Amino acid sequence: MGLTAIAATDLTWTLHAKAPNPDATSASVWITDDKLRYAAGAPLKWRDASGSEQGINIDPEKKFQEVLGFGAAFTDAACYMFNQLPTAAREQLLHELFHPSKLGLNVCRTCIGASDYSTEVFSYDEGEPDLEMKRFSIQHDEAYVLPALRQARKENPDLFLFSSPWSPPGWMKAGGSMLGGSMRQRFFPAYAQYFVKFLQGYAAAGVPVQAVTVQNEVDTDQDARMPACLWPQEYEIGFVKSHLGPALKSNNISTRIWILDHNYNLWGRAICELDDPDLRKFCNDVAFHGYVGTPDMMSKVHEAHPDAQMYWTEGGPDITAADYATDWATWGETFTGALRNWCRSLTGWNLALDEKGRPNIGPFPCGGLVTIHSETKQITRSGQYWAFAHFSRSVRRGGRRVESAGQIEGVHHVAFQNSDGQKVLVVTNRGAAKKTLVMQGNKAMDLPLSANSLTTLVWS
Repeated sequence: MGLTAIAATDLTWTLHAKAPNPDATSASVWITDDKLRYAAGAPLKWRDASGSEQGINIDPEKKFQEVLGFGAAFTDAACYMFNQLPTAAREQLLHELFHPSKLGLNVCRTCIGASDYSTEVFSYDEGEPDLEMKRFSIQHDEAYVLPALRQARKENPDLFLFSSPWSPPGWMKAGGSMLGGSMRQRFFPAYAQYFVKFLQGYAAAGVPVQAVTVQNEVDTDQDARMPACLWPQEYEIGFVKSHLGPALKSNNISTRIWILDHNYNLWGRAICELDDPDLRKFCNDVAFHGYVGTPDMMSKVHEAHPDAQMYWTEGGPDITAADYATDWATWGETFTGALRNWCRSLTGWNLALDEKGRPNIGPFPCGGLVTIHSETKQITRSGQYWAFAHFSRSVRRGGRRVESAGQIEGVHHVAFQNSDGQKVLVVTNRGAAKKTLVMQGNKAMDLPLSANSLTTLVWS
């Protein structure tokens, strides 16, 4: 599959390597390129700025959205793969992924029932119509999903979870199946209680969930090839304002509701839903995927509703791609585009899958953030993993994106200021040639960029 393995001893060195602490005269540097994986570079020194140099101009006084964090999805498939590891190896991997001193992932997704990345098709209430949810049970998740979530939260107590259904139970839908089809409005009251039962059950199991989306990808039924469900715009509005929102409120559940959970090109739908004042009583958050459209479409939502908050909730590598393990610059560009267009968080798709992108009951060839080989249990890391490292290890929750200006062909950049005043700049060079840029604010700094690289700078 073209995967690049990194020995455990090399990985431990990489994640423990420390750049010198930045001071008033220098910036710490972290580099991923064809030779290095999030490795500390030599500190860069500030110098006087001439004012006429072309490069990246930083203005920390011009602030944008607050950052929530970074992560990936605890699909049923991912948790199944974690469970295939010996106990010590599983604990070590979860420590690497979630502990704040390591990759520090802290905004992750769970699935409400089966997704396309599950071991089987299931919901939490199978069979004939059950309007009172007497049959509801999260027992399926007790084997390996909930244990993985509890361990991750033990590693990172600040873990923020949002949960998405790929389909309501089949009996709530036209066609009677979780595979494709559409929701029936007469089951809205029961489905609101389904969400309540899920949130109460997960909280009782030690895994509180901070947000839910109404439906993963509201605008497709995937031709009935996988768990999916169509939700017309008026259905989502009606469900949120008349059923789900009131049900959460009456049960004293503080979990937030995020709408859409689909592609950039549906930005107009997001605006129309947020235009409804009764929906806005319960929802001010929009979830986006980046498969269709461009990230600037999210800025259109911001222009219409400046107080709305946006999140990037799905995207992952192709396990069949030759550059699965080396496409960090592609992901650097993707992440930068979302963050420069008001997203508060980035959450990739499956945390872990095997070398063939399994378990998988759907039609897509996704890879995991990490790959766990089905036979050897060897762990390899994707290019997306290394791209996440450049954001999640330096940009803190509560920090703010700040102005970084400058157009350089093949170069993408985004800057932040953490709540302690520390500044962070992440620069992606997708080009095949090395470059040297100038970064400047009150002072200037010469910034060398390797080909096909991500570079993170941190300074006081």
